[in-house]
Amino acid sequence: MTKAFWLIAPYAAWMVLMVALPATASGYAVRSAATAALLVPTLYAWVAGGCRGILKSLKWGVPVGLAVFAVWILPEQFGWELYRRFFIVGEGGTQSIAETGTVLLAVRLAGSAFVIAVAEELFFRRWLMDFAGFWWMVGLFAVEHDRWLVGAVAGVAYGLLCLRRGLGAAIVAHVTTNLVLGLWVIHTGQWQFW
Repeated sequence: MTKAFWLIAPYAAWMVLMVALPATASGYAVRSAATAALLVPTLYAWVAGGCRGILKSLKWGVPVGLAVFAVWILPEQFGWELYRRFFIVGEGGTQSIAETGTVLLAVRLAGSAFVIAVAEELFFRRWLMDFAGFWWMVGLFAVEHDRWLVGAVAGVAYGLLCLRRGLGAAIVAHVTTNLVLGLWVIHTGQWQFW
C-alpha cells in the first residue's frame, strides 16, 4: 500500500471509531487498539531505519511539548471567563472517566499519549501539511479540538517543530503534551481536559 495510506489510515480509523463506538471507556480502549494496530507498520519502518536523531527529537520535542501543555491548561486555571465563553466548544470529559477503574484509566492515558498523538502527527504534520500547506493544517488541527485557540497554538508549535527538527521531534512533543496532560488530569481531577 502507498505511504499516504499509512499516514492517513490511523487517524481516519480513530475518527470513524469515535463516531461508531459508544463514548465509553471500553469504546476508547477499542479505538486505541485498532488505531495502534494501524500505526505498527509506520513505527516499524521508523525503528528499522535506525530512529535517526532520536536524541535530537527528545532534546527539542520534550520542551516544546511541556510548553504546549502549559499553554493548554493555563487559561482555565485563572478562570478567564472570556476564554471559556469564546474559545472552548463542547464540554470535554467528565468525572465518569475517573469511575472507569484503574485499568481503563491507564488505557485512556496510553491511548491519548502514545496512540492518538502519533496518529495525529502522521496525519497533520506529515500528510496534511505536505498536501494542503502549513496554515490549512493549523486551521484543521484547531477545529478538531474543543479548545480551538490553544489547538491552533499547538498546531503552530508542532508544525514549526516538524519543519525545523523533523517529524520525530513533533511526535515527541505531542506525546509529551498528551502524557503530561493526562497525568495532570488524573492528579487534579480536572476531567474537562479529557
